[in-house]
Amino acid sequence: MRLRVEFTTEPFDLDEAPAHAVVAREVIQGAPLDAVDVGPFGNTAEGDVDAVLDAVDAMLRRTLGAGATRVSLQVNVIGEPGKPADPGEADK
Repeated sequence: MRLRVEFTTEPFDLDEAPAHAVVAREVIQGAPLDAVDVGPFGNTAEGDVDAVLDAVDAMLRRTLGAGATRVSLQVNVIGEPGKPADPGEADK
């Protein structure tokens, strides 16, 4: 099974990235995930079920430890391993 995770960490700081946001980015970029996209207001990544769940566990533990007061998280099933997701498949 393939998953897509989307998440944000708070509190926001528009002047510079807070420590919890930097930690989240490091965890996600260092994990064996596909299609990683990190940004100032949201982050997404895709991968197989174990890789995504392991990365989410590490990201939650480390960002909360680095001062995050809220982590908003959404996980979608987007397909089976080795099969590309069809456009809109996660919305079905």
